[in-house]
Amino acid sequence: MASSTLLLILSSLLLFCSSFCSAASPHALVLPVKKDAATLQYVTRVYQRTPPVLLELVVDLGGRYLWVDCDAGYVSSTYRPARCRSAQCSLANSFSCGDCSAAPRPGCNNNTCGLAPENLFIRTSTFGELAGDVLSLASTDGSNPGALATDPRFLFSCAPTFLLKGLAKGAKGMAGLGRNKVGVPSQLAAAFSFHRKFALCLSSSTSSDGVMFFGDGPYRFLGTLNLDASQSLSYTPLLINPVSTAGTYVQGEKSVEYFIEVKSIRINGNSVPLNKTLLSIDKDGVGGTKISTVTPYTTLQTSIYRAVTNAFAAALAGVRRVPPVAPFGLCFDPSSIGSTRVGPAVPQIDLVLPSQNVYWRIFGANSMVQVRDKVLCLGFVDGGAEPRTSIVIGGYQLEDNLLQFDLATSRLGFSSSLLFRQTTCANFNFTSSS
Repeated sequence: MASSTLLLILSSLLLFCSSFCSAASPHALVLPVKKDAATLQYVTRVYQRTPPVLLELVVDLGGRYLWVDCDAGYVSSTYRPARCRSAQCSLANSFSCGDCSAAPRPGCNNNTCGLAPENLFIRTSTFGELAGDVLSLASTDGSNPGALATDPRFLFSCAPTFLLKGLAKGAKGMAGLGRNKVGVPSQLAAAFSFHRKFALCLSSSTSSDGVMFFGDGPYRFLGTLNLDASQSLSYTPLLINPVSTAGTYVQGEKSVEYFIEVKSIRINGNSVPLNKTLLSIDKDGVGGTKISTVTPYTTLQTSIYRAVTNAFAAALAGVRRVPPVAPFGLCFDPSSIGSTRVGPAVPQIDLVLPSQNVYWRIFGANSMVQVRDKVLCLGFVDGGAEPRTSIVIGGYQLEDNLLQFDLATSRLGFSSSLLFRQTTCANFNFTSSS
């Protein structure tokens, strides 16, 4: 749905409330997610502050918390800095406490604790004051957006304006969905007393929004089947990396990113020969597989990348190769590749998971990237010989797949491609409100 239509709906909801309307004990909450064409980042929109301001935030699945620029015109009557040694500081595992030498304002107050907001696109973290303020987003019954629900004391970190560098145009911060107490999912679940679950469905289109749900299903998408995608998920455990993967962290802090165990990789049903030790997380937190929304395409450790691309090329031996286009290393002439409901007719790639007969199948729509008129590339990238994480499943491979993250039971539910079920992540009914 066009962004302007959704903004009109949300603005109308605000106008009909005397201050903030609030859904009584919402079953779940919903946010739109758009794909930015210039950066390939995924951007959501929330209302924050009093009076409310509509903010665009880049979605960081593995981010520790929400952070926003407080230097450039942050005005709110409900802004409350977190004072040193307060319960908020403890909840956020704040690493510092101090004073600010400038005049008091949001982001600069005395006797406050701080966090380390991070921008992964420029590989930079800095100091930011911890604070609470009003946050509002739409409730949902799983089929439509409803009344706005408001958390009056949502914790976040301030950041200086320079930390916005490299973010999608118009973005004022990042929304961290990490598995910790001040990640967006945990705070919303605590504020509204619903299940500690959230679901992410990224659209492959830059003109139609995907969707995020906070809380349990149903997660309904329009289409031939009027699908409740929560009823067609496969499951695999979420792993905890014992060492933080953030740029700045406290010693002994665990990673809040989402790791799964990939046991092997199959192409067209045939196992790819891999160094299996790379698929496990070692005692130093190196290796394994994680899911990321800030990595645009899946990256593989060099030896895994070479094995996968060699096997994929062999399975498409009858298709003419063309010179690769960066960042990809394996490209084809698409004229002799057919089309299917789930994208180009190419070999299926299976990420084989621990449970018997459970695998994450990647079809052509998520494996192949049309980079030019006559160039179709395998959308996987060489991540180097010694990356921190051996496999990072990137945003392109997540598009039009519903992923449900259950923080309470530490498991991931995944749908594989919704195209197979005659719908897409852009088919949540944002055009109606209940």
